[in-house]
Amino acid sequence: MVRLNTEANIVDADGVYQKLIDAHQGLTDADSMALNARLILLLINHVGDKAVVSEAIDAARRQDAQS
Repeated sequence: MVRLNTEANIVDADGVYQKLIDAHQGLTDADSMALNARLILLLINHVGDKAVVSEAIDAARRQDAQS
């Protein structure tokens, strides 16, 4: 069974994070939320595994609850 990888797994994480921040520049709150939704759906499609996506959603919810 494939599991959610929560270990650092990206080259140039700072650059990717900056790309995400830059993508939101000049957008309204509504446009920013829509961009996030589209990005999430694209990445979910790329992952393509319901169990992994469900695990990611659960992990994100736990992180939100801990904030």
